[in-house]
Amino acid sequence: MSDHYYSPSPNARHEFEEWSFELKGKTFHFLTDSGVFSRKTVDYGSRVLIEAFDWTQLPEGPILDVGCGYGAIGLAIASSSKRHLEMVDVNERAIDLAKKNAEKNQVSTVDIHLSNVYEAVHQNTYAAIVSNPPVRAGKNVVHQILTEAYDFLKIEGTLTVVLQKKQGAASAKKKMNETFGNAEIIKKDKGYYIIQSRKEKE
Repeated sequence: MSDHYYSPSPNARHEFEEWSFELKGKTFHFLTDSGVFSRKTVDYGSRVLIEAFDWTQLPEGPILDVGCGYGAIGLAIASSSKRHLEMVDVNERAIDLAKKNAEKNQVSTVDIHLSNVYEAVHQNTYAAIVSNPPVRAGKNVVHQILTEAYDFLKIEGTLTVVLQKKQGAASAKKKMNETFGNAEIIKKDKGYYIIQSRKEKE
């Protein structure tokens, strides 16, 4: 069986890398490894999401990062917003790295653990959910992240995702609009679309 970044237990030979990257005005030091997504640098889509995401108008409460990988999105948002971030991934290796990166960058307002999408999340509702979804895991997984987010969001909470135009951004926007009754492209950059839905008052 071949290894993927969305495999629960990658068995590829370890190839650790250490490098630094500036996000939201802070220099982060990351440890990465084989078997995780974008191990040599923070991928462009994640960078665009981090810059576009606005936490200032959200209700009170924690933020959830679904498919957190080694932690770039969640740690950047936790550090800059001072909010509590729950960060989940199905990949054991990614979760181990995310925990080490939180410690390495002295970000303590995080809860990092294994979960297959929302299966084992620790809260009932969140002020926001963010995700750079694992497109290669297939449309069913991506759409599960989009549709099931609704029940885990507070009223006025947001779901914000990044997808490439060529990898299903239009399909994701349609699915989010069906689920939430709204979906807005809040930023476009080099083929990456940041799509956001808000859970409106019922």
